Amino acid sequence: MKFDYIKEIDESNVYDVAHKTPITNLNKMSFRLNNNLMIKREDLQPIFSFKCRGSYNKISRLSQNILQKGVIAASAGNHAQGVALSAQFLKIKAIIVMPITTPPIKIESVKRLNGEVLLYGDNFDEAYSHAQELSKEKDMTFIHPFDDPYVIAGQGTVAKEIIEQYGKNIDYIFIPVGGGGLIAGMSLYLKHFIPNCKIISVESEDAPTLHNSFRKGVRVQLDQVGLFVDGCAVKLIGKNTFEIAKQYVDDTILVSIDETCGAIKDIFEDTRIMSEPAGALSLAGAKKYILEHKISNKNVIVINSGANLNFDRLKHVTERTEIGDGREILLSVQIPEQPGSLKKFCEIIGKRSISEFNYRLSDKNDAKIFVGIKSENIGEDKQNLLKKLDSNGYQFQDLTHDELSKLHLRYMVGGKPPSKISEKIFRFEFPEKPRALLDFLSSMNEDWSITLFHYRNHGNAFGRVLIGISSDNINENEIKSFLSEMNFNYTDESNNLGYQSFLK
Repeated sequence: MKFDYIKEIDESNVYDVAHKTPITNLNKMSFRLNNNLMIKREDLQPIFSFKCRGSYNKISRLSQNILQKGVIAASAGNHAQGVALSAQFLKIKAIIVMPITTPPIKIESVKRLNGEVLLYGDNFDEAYSHAQELSKEKDMTFIHPFDDPYVIAGQGTVAKEIIEQYGKNIDYIFIPVGGGGLIAGMSLYLKHFIPNCKIISVESEDAPTLHNSFRKGVRVQLDQVGLFVDGCAVKLIGKNTFEIAKQYVDDTILVSIDETCGAIKDIFEDTRIMSEPAGALSLAGAKKYILEHKISNKNVIVINSGANLNFDRLKHVTERTEIGDGREILLSVQIPEQPGSLKKFCEIIGKRSISEFNYRLSDKNDAKIFVGIKSENIGEDKQNLLKKLDSNGYQFQDLTHDELSKLHLRYMVGGKPPSKISEKIFRFEFPEKPRALLDFLSSMNEDWSITLFHYRNHGNAFGRVLIGISSDNINENEIKSFLSEMNFNYTDESNNLGYQSFLK
């Protein structure tokens, strides 16, 4: 029997635990983009995310006999809280398997809802596999985070509310995508009642599972996904969700980390709420899509899917916001080491603001500086500035989109070895768990010499590491093989121009 999604959405009882959330006008963004932009406030749910809709719709449909045995799920975030909240309301047992790298704030959120937390594995895939094994072992029902018809229908109630609240005069809706549960449920309902409404999926550039699958015509599994937009960090779109999306989603767009950070700021300035990266994804996509397609005077709705942002990630967000909004560029510039050279450089910058300036004397003739430059329209003005620097004889490199520069170099400028050394430089993600650094160092070949080490964590399950290893008497492939065996997502940065300018 074919599953009747429309009927299930219309008859859903998600409001036992979920709220009907408002649609808020984005006045500043509307003026900026010459469109009527509105945001659906799923951050106002009891768990600060839409996830309670799908999890409750699924769990509440289970028979009493099955419910009495309890439910189990794997999640490091919002789905975990949705399952725990649903189980608490229905007075049943819920086990949530979470990676051991899960931030304490998310663990405590589940515990406050009386969910039993079991920490297992370094990543979601390991936690997911263990949860499925436990489900069979304990005869408890596994609640999938997205690829289940009842979960999809529960998420579809967001679309039902939008039509009830705003009507059918909607031109575009931008929806964030991870596993696809939200966009599947919303798109099939919206297209049923508003067939002319354009449904646009938004994904992070480093997790384009739906985007890539659309282009191939089949589900494409990603080798790896970025971790910044953790609420959408899914390697493979769901089977059910993909089939629905193929029918009803009109287009896809990818956005960068910087663009997502810019959208977090935009939402805050319009509403005074602090969205999580996944929640800001849809606005980031809307901004980019509207400008690329020259859309104007349309009714546009974006979905703020959640607001579970770790406070200690705000520093990282603010560092990247201005770049994402086209208001800041980062440059490496060589200037003469002589009196008045800095003054001359600032005169060329003109009315633009210098947001960051790093310098250390290293050569009697020339100085290398790491500089951030800001203005309201620096994105549009960038080429004019670079031409001016070039015409005045400056050698420079644009580091605005270089991850190593943004994550590490800006904090390390000025440090060089006393003499020339041979080394290999690698950037990778480092799991945040007890003894992680000790385990890493203990696993290394004792004959290897670390020449550089820089680490930054932004409240994620993974920190970022920059490491230099002396390449004297060592095979480069041996280092890469070691990092692969450690299961690290790494990048060889030995030829990075920023590294060669400031650290070599």
